[in-house]
Amino acid sequence: MIPDYQFLMRPVLDCAAAGETRIGEVVDLLADKLALTAEERTQILPSGKQTRFANRVNWAKAYLAKAGLVENTRRGYFRITPRGEAALADKTITINNNYLEQFKEFQDFKS
Repeated sequence: MIPDYQFLMRPVLDCAAAGETRIGEVVDLLADKLALTAEERTQILPSGKQTRFANRVNWAKAYLAKAGLVENTRRGYFRITPRGEAALADKTITINNNYLEQFKEFQDFKS
């Protein structure tokens, strides 16, 4: 089963902790880590332009960026920010939309 984008926020942040990373590599890495089936990896959105899993990973990264936990560095690449490092360091928190709501940038984005 393909996970919800909110479930993918911490794993995406984990990938960014190693330094600047390419979103396509994160999609592949997480698909492997989650042991997605070939069918789950290739399931296309109704638009026909992207796989469902890649779409969810991209949404997770986009929401993290809107909250300032990651920053886009160039087309298709991003890295963790100090705010993201602090969030990642606290293993007790669940990084999801409720967590991101504490940041003004995310509130502004949502409104």
